[in-house]
Amino acid sequence: MIAHVFLLAGSLFVLIAALGIVRLPDLLMRMHAATKAGTLGAGLLLVAVAVSAPETSVMARAVATFVFLLLTAPIAAHLIARAAYHTGEALPWTHTTVDELADDMKQWPDRGEKVSEQHPPVRADSP
Repeated sequence: MIAHVFLLAGSLFVLIAALGIVRLPDLLMRMHAATKAGTLGAGLLLVAVAVSAPETSVMARAVATFVFLLLTAPIAAHLIARAAYHTGEALPWTHTTVDELADDMKQWPDRGEKVSEQHPPVRADSP
């Protein structure tokens, strides 16, 4: 019964992450949704596996995988998003009100002029 609750909760968070990837307007927001909700959803699914198969080796692998996800997914997403922003591939959505990296970008001579340009939002439904 407890495993079923964790399976449903994990599936719900993975679904929320998928909807965030499809519906959010720019790459940075999509990566945020995938990282936060996706990691929590995968962790809950791993807890369900550990609860349903109470063997020590299965629990140890589930816990190790969850810890690995918690340590690597947010850091990897942060570094990828920062690199995409620095290369100009992921500029913030036009309705974004705070862009703390814009000041840092002024130090980069080849990228400083792109920060001041207004770019249309990247939408999931655009070609």
